[in-house]
Amino acid sequence: MNTNKNCRRLYSRIEARRTGRLRVSDVHEIYWEESGSPDGIPVLALHGGPGGGSSPEMRRFFNPEKYRIILFDQRGCGRSTPHSELRENTTWDLVADAEKLREHLGVDKWVVFGGSWGSTLSLSYAVAHRDRTLGLILRGIFLITKSEIGWFYQEGASRLFPDAYDRYVSPIPEDERGDLLTAFHQRLTGDDRRARIDAARAWARWEGETLSLQGPGQRPPRFDQDAFVDAFARIECHYFVNGGFFEKDGWLLEQAREKLQGLPGVIVHGRYDVVTPLSSAWALKKAWPDAELHIIPDAGHSSLEPGIVDKLVRAADQFAEKFS
Repeated sequence: MNTNKNCRRLYSRIEARRTGRLRVSDVHEIYWEESGSPDGIPVLALHGGPGGGSSPEMRRFFNPEKYRIILFDQRGCGRSTPHSELRENTTWDLVADAEKLREHLGVDKWVVFGGSWGSTLSLSYAVAHRDRTLGLILRGIFLITKSEIGWFYQEGASRLFPDAYDRYVSPIPEDERGDLLTAFHQRLTGDDRRARIDAARAWARWEGETLSLQGPGQRPPRFDQDAFVDAFARIECHYFVNGGFFEKDGWLLEQAREKLQGLPGVIVHGRYDVVTPLSSAWALKKAWPDAELHIIPDAGHSSLEPGIVDKLVRAADQFAEKFS
């Protein structure tokens, strides 16, 4: 692992300074929070999943003396309500929620930060609201293409983590394993509560066991919690069977090529990221030359691997200097 003693570390624990709830539709109410300096550079930190919910670690990439750090739990997960709800839950609903929150908090423009699905949502927000985006800091690029989904949820990553993969497919009968996305979706949205939670546990455990370069033994504890896995698995699968709610496969990369030119950005990606392979970050960098791409040679997908932490903190510090 990365042993560079000069690596930047996460900032010390930062507590939320202010929290609230915002009604965003007849169905959904989202939880939001802010921390750091009220007069700092606004940064919107978008969590992964979809359905993952925000976590305290997300605040700690940012110098609290320089940033006004804003987080929210996306529809159906974390502390937002109703829990695990799929109605009115699309990429574009979440982009609209971010805009409502920006207006609610009186922010003019902000830096947008996100990893994994958070990178997808960050890019989606930026192409829709370029005029409100100061710059992007992204990790573990995920474009929700058919090839990415097939690699991780059907076959590809399975060859690197066969032990974890066997646990992933265990709730699905062998005669349904030719289309695992559909098989999981049927169970995650069905009326059989037992089948739903068994499928959710297997789905979430698969991702949790492949996050880190260190393998299945580093699965985060929340990937074993039923409330978390239910929202996480259901919402992820809902988004993936619908192609991210984009017009066509590859749409987000096309939009980045057309609309992000001139926008400053930093992309951080682990060389051995199994969940979201490096090829997506490479394609995004070619489509968006203004972005800096940092390939971390000894990292997987997790945002907390040392080399990834180092580059994300440095990127945030660099943007703090740029936009002060």
